[in-house]
Amino acid sequence: MFKKLMASGVALAALSGAAQAADKTLVISVYGFAQDAFKEIVYDPFEAQCGCELVVETGNSVERLAKLEARKDDPEIDMAVMSTHDALSASRKGITQSIDVSRLSNYDKLYDIAKDPLGDNLAVGYTFYATSIAYRADEVKIESWADLFQDKLKGRVAFPNVSTNQGPPALYMVGKAIGDDSADLKAAIAEVAKNKDDIVTFYERSSQVAQLMQQEEILAAPIGRFAWGAYSKMGFDMAWATPKEGQTGGMNVMILTKGAKNEDLAYEFMDFWLSTEVQTKLAEALVDSPANSEVKVSEEIAENLTYGAETVESLQLLDPAVILDNRETWLSEWNAQIGQ
Repeated sequence: MFKKLMASGVALAALSGAAQAADKTLVISVYGFAQDAFKEIVYDPFEAQCGCELVVETGNSVERLAKLEARKDDPEIDMAVMSTHDALSASRKGITQSIDVSRLSNYDKLYDIAKDPLGDNLAVGYTFYATSIAYRADEVKIESWADLFQDKLKGRVAFPNVSTNQGPPALYMVGKAIGDDSADLKAAIAEVAKNKDDIVTFYERSSQVAQLMQQEEILAAPIGRFAWGAYSKMGFDMAWATPKEGQTGGMNVMILTKGAKNEDLAYEFMDFWLSTEVQTKLAEALVDSPANSEVKVSEEIAENLTYGAETVESLQLLDPAVILDNRETWLSEWNAQIGQ
C-alpha cells in the first residue's frame, strides 16, 4: 500500500527492507487535494500493476519546489506535478531533465497544448482548466471581460488577487478587453484599480467566492472551471461566461527530476496516469479535466470540466515564461495601486 508523506516529511531513511529497495520504490510530489480519489484511481492500481511501492509527498507549490531545490544534487523525489510556471522555475534551477516522450505510449493521445508546454520536452501536461466569469444570468449579462465593471455589478463583484493562480490570467483578459494585452499588465491593473472601490473583495481562495455568491453578496466573479460544480448547484440562474475575448486558464504538468533514482518507474507511472482509462476515471470523479483527447464523458460530467477539443483550443493561456518573469513586477504594481 502506498505511503503518504506530508511536505514537512517523514525521512525517507525510514524506508527499509528488501521490499522497499530503491528500484521498486517510486517517490512522487503532488498537490494535497483529492488524495482519497487519487489513491483509489491512480496510486493503488499503479502499485498493483508495477509490483512496487509508491511514496507520495504532498504540499503547496512553494513548499514542494523548495524541497526539490534543496535536494537537487541528491534527489529523493523522482517525479512531480505542478503548474507550468513552477515547472519552468524548476527547470531554470537545474532540478529537472527533459522527458523522453518516446517512452510514453499515451503521449500521442494528448491534446497538442499538453504535449510540450515548456519546450524541450521539459514537461508533459496532464490536466488544464479554463478560467472565465461565473455570474447570475437573471441579474446581469456578461459578454466581455470588461463587463465585470458595468454599473449593475458595482459593489457586487469579486476579483482574484494578483498573487493567486487566477489573478494574472484574469488580468490578462481584462487587458485584452480594453485593448492592451502587454505582459506587464499595467493597463489591466490600472483598470481594476480604477474600479477597486466597487469590488467586494480581492479573493485568495475559491471557496471564499462561492460563499459570497451563495449569500448573494456578489453576482459575478472570475473563477477556475474546476470550481464550477459548487456554483451550478446553488439554486440560482448561474451561467458560465463565454466572453468575446475568449477564456483563459492554466495547466498542470508532470516533470522528471534530474538524477531521478527510479527513472524507469517514473516513466511507467506518468504513462499510467496519462492513459485513457485513468484520465476518464479522474474526469468522472470530477478530479481533473482530461488532457487525453480520447476521454469521453457524459454531458453532465463535461459541464463541470474543461472538456473537448473546441474548448481546449479556445483557451488563451499565459506563457509560463511571462508569468515567471513578470510576477514580481505585477505584485509591486498591484500593491502600489490596489494594496495588499
